[in-house]
Amino acid sequence: MKFSSYQNLSVLMLISLSFIQFADARTPVDQSSRLSQEVSILRGQGSQGLQLFLKNHASQLNDPKIRTALDTLCQQRDCYASRLYWYTDLKQAKAAAQASGKPILSLRLLGRLDQDLSCANSRFFRVALYPNAQVSKVLQDRFILHWQSVRPAPKVTIDFGDGRKLERTITGNSIHYILDGSGRPIDAIPGLYGPKAFLQKLQQAEVAAKEYSKLAIANRNRFLQKYHSDRLQAIQTQWTADLSQLGIQTPPARMASINTTQSPRAEIAAPLAISKMVVERPLLRTIQPNNNRDTLAKITDEDAWNKIAQLYTADTKLDQNSLALIRAKTQTGNLQGLVQNFEAAMALDTVRNEYILHSQIHQWFVAGNQTSDVAILNEKVYAQLFLTPSSDPWLGLAPNDAYTAIDNDGFR
Repeated sequence: MKFSSYQNLSVLMLISLSFIQFADARTPVDQSSRLSQEVSILRGQGSQGLQLFLKNHASQLNDPKIRTALDTLCQQRDCYASRLYWYTDLKQAKAAAQASGKPILSLRLLGRLDQDLSCANSRFFRVALYPNAQVSKVLQDRFILHWQSVRPAPKVTIDFGDGRKLERTITGNSIHYILDGSGRPIDAIPGLYGPKAFLQKLQQAEVAAKEYSKLAIANRNRFLQKYHSDRLQAIQTQWTADLSQLGIQTPPARMASINTTQSPRAEIAAPLAISKMVVERPLLRTIQPNNNRDTLAKITDEDAWNKIAQLYTADTKLDQNSLALIRAKTQTGNLQGLVQNFEAAMALDTVRNEYILHSQIHQWFVAGNQTSDVAILNEKVYAQLFLTPSSDPWLGLAPNDAYTAIDNDGFR
């Protein structure tokens, strides 16, 4: 006998609820234990398990305990706002992709997506992208979601000595890879984009992934080379149009990587992610006080980039779901000003990520340069684009030419 998706969901709900009620009747467990049991069962059922949990607790989503349990089930912080199910095992994600025929969206980040203090860009994804109604629907319906931590996110705690503490993360960047069912990279979206631009890149890569999967193996590399060559040409055409519209005679530099035998310092990597840099610049100044404050984390050709970014402000407007999440997470009274500043920084991130970083990734694909394996490609991205190579355990935060007057220079 075959069951519809709705019938399958109903059967799973009955099984899950029966198990939880049985445990509740036989053992004096508190709410946290019952939620833990429920999450353990539903987590193994994938996105269907998430839908069951949301249905079971539809009237309780404001309860902090329910939200904590939901984050564990989704493996994403603030899941109540996005309602997205994430795999943390790539093999499981590939199995789900092959069963569903959907491509994989694989996020690589510093820290963990289910923790508050993951790297800044991944936090911005959780606020600006994943809760966005249009983005969330596309991710739920058309992708298998997966995330993997590249390394822990460096954390800074400033203790004011009177019980107050300021906690932040510092440095690091994030990237979304679009993979086929076997885990082969099709495209990549580096750093933070505005919701509309992010959605456009997702849809382009989804079409490419599905066309790629239908081809004979012998024709696949040629297809990917043409896809990325076409994307490069489209970027160049848009770049020329933007400069013409703004009357910019001397275009800003679009250099994507720095070839050096030394690990890049953190203040060199910082301008690669504008929204993140706005948050981290005061900390970088504190940690590396010997740097000239007028040049620390300075964007090359900043005025020209800002003009280009202004052409795309509509792409970065936050929807009501994102605004509600920001409102719930902030204590500032000037919410409008905070949102405007964030959207402006996100617009600048969008154009720089597309014109600089994404262009370089397209070039790598056209050349077939270490793009067939996501782990190797990711190493290349973090080393050459994000300037935080795995070979540097201190992520550019411990330069050897600045005197600290601390025993062992503060290394612990």
